[in-house]
Amino acid sequence: MKYRTFLTTLALFLFSFNLGIVIISIATFKDTVHRAEEKSLGEHYFITSALLKDFHAVESRGTDLDSSLPSLLQPYSYFSPDKKVKLALYKGNQLVYANRQEIPLPDSFAEPPKDGNRLVSMQRSDGRTYVVVSGKLPAPYDFYTMVYLYDTTDVITAWERMKNMLFFAGLLLSGLFALGLLLLLTRIFKPLSQISQISRNIAAGAYDTRLPVSGHDELSEMAQSFNYMAEEIQRQIQQLEAAAQQKQQFVDNLAHELRTPLTAIYGYAEYIQKVVRTEEDKLLATSYIMSESRRLQNIAYRLLDLATLRENKIERRDVRMEQLLQGVEQAMSIKAAEQKVRIAYEHHFDMLSCDVDLMHILLVNLLDNAVKACSPGGVIKLVADLENGRKVIFVQDNGKGMTEEHLARITEAFYRVDPSRSRSGGGAGLGLTLCQQIASNHGAELSFSSEPGKGTTAKLTFASSV
Repeated sequence: MKYRTFLTTLALFLFSFNLGIVIISIATFKDTVHRAEEKSLGEHYFITSALLKDFHAVESRGTDLDSSLPSLLQPYSYFSPDKKVKLALYKGNQLVYANRQEIPLPDSFAEPPKDGNRLVSMQRSDGRTYVVVSGKLPAPYDFYTMVYLYDTTDVITAWERMKNMLFFAGLLLSGLFALGLLLLLTRIFKPLSQISQISRNIAAGAYDTRLPVSGHDELSEMAQSFNYMAEEIQRQIQQLEAAAQQKQQFVDNLAHELRTPLTAIYGYAEYIQKVVRTEEDKLLATSYIMSESRRLQNIAYRLLDLATLRENKIERRDVRMEQLLQGVEQAMSIKAAEQKVRIAYEHHFDMLSCDVDLMHILLVNLLDNAVKACSPGGVIKLVADLENGRKVIFVQDNGKGMTEEHLARITEAFYRVDPSRSRSGGGAGLGLTLCQQIASNHGAELSFSSEPGKGTTAKLTFASSV
């Protein structure tokens, strides 16, 4: 373990240290190039501005401009006494003046943009490095192109020497650090026999046992390692318990959600078997049975996704509100008819981006609770509307209603407003818990308002971008 710690620490140090040197070198190089480019741009601007005045003066005297170019440009040849600056003047693509030997340039530098922008680049030629600035003279001399070359070879060479010195110094410092680290770890890592018994106790299941940590010697290091081990074991046990609870929750949710489609399937099958209807009616009932069967499959897949995906990602697509609300109403129509409750739905926007199957589950659960709360002759409204620029869907009934105490807890798993209601009649107490989870996955807010004797309103508010 000593050598593993030594190698890991040394590797991290070497990586961090050399990464720092590389970052410093790159930053220094960029700063060097930037300053050279800024200097070149400034001097190019100065020369072109002065040359423009000279051109005006020559033309005002009636002298031919092309024949005067060498004499006009000659003074600028001494702009840099150390001969690091080279000038070239192009007329169109033709070189008309150069104060030094010509350096091959890309075609774009002989013909820079005509919008007044200048080209700046680093070029290498004959083992030398240059900053090249190319730009057209202002109108009416914009058919001339001034190319300015600044020799930065010495600056780049100085930077390379500095970079090499940094890496050499880093190599020496890394060697000293490695030697010191090896001596330190040799002193720290010693046999720790007294911890063996405590480690066996922890391995036997005494997870709450912790070793005292004091000082910075080998005992404290081993104590920290064993304490971390015990904490990890406890954490994993808690995760296993949570996973088991989630699986049970999944089974309960699945059983709860299978009931509504199965009820619809059974109702339509009984309708076909016992009622004399036309072939068209039977075909329609068969379509509903097939639709609900497919929904059973989708429900199983979606609940599995919600139980297993940590990020709770859902697959959204645009759905027509008329189709969604009609499907929800059809799924609850038989149960509503049995309770002599009427369901009325309407919509004031056309499309909704959502996971269709999960949204169907949510609305069916809300309608199911509303049907249970209503007395015969009750009315349930299922409305999709716009409120302050946001899409909302609400389910409103005129049933028995709830008190504030019950209203605050109705989304808790297995909570019942009426404890005396049987499971077969009142459900498993998971419907609204699942509705809350589905709403959260859609970035929506599920809220409830109720008053005893006047009914309950469940409201689903979406984000404005939905």
